[in-house]
Amino acid sequence: MSRQFPALVYYSSKSGNTHRFVTRLGIEAARISEDPDAPLPDPKEAFVLICPTYADGQGRGAVPKQVIRFLNDATKRARLVGVIASGNRNFGATYGLAGRVIAEKCNVPLLYTFELAGTETDISRVRAGLEKIGRPLCSTAQ
Repeated sequence: MSRQFPALVYYSSKSGNTHRFVTRLGIEAARISEDPDAPLPDPKEAFVLICPTYADGQGRGAVPKQVIRFLNDATKRARLVGVIASGNRNFGATYGLAGRVIAEKCNVPLLYTFELAGTETDISRVRAGLEKIGRPLCSTAQ
């Protein structure tokens, strides 16, 4: 049976905005824990990462430490096919910065950005985009 969507991995802090967004997507997803001692997800297939942005006024610290730890594993990083970022537009140029940083460092596309927990429009757009990505990933052609 083929998958309709690519695998999803996400990070969400105590605010829970990213978790609420992923829950509303209705797609199974693995969560990167805030606990630095917790085991990290181990996707066995191509996946999309959803990551919030945490940065100071200069953009430092945009990518959460647990996400960096997760992506420092070359095997996991090799399966990353795209990133979706969240943030708060009140922070201007640093809005969605984590996604831009990850996309550049991992040489994958920044697929979408949304604010806080996203809107229904964001949910619809992300589901449609993930479905498009999922089709070629499910191809039986070698």
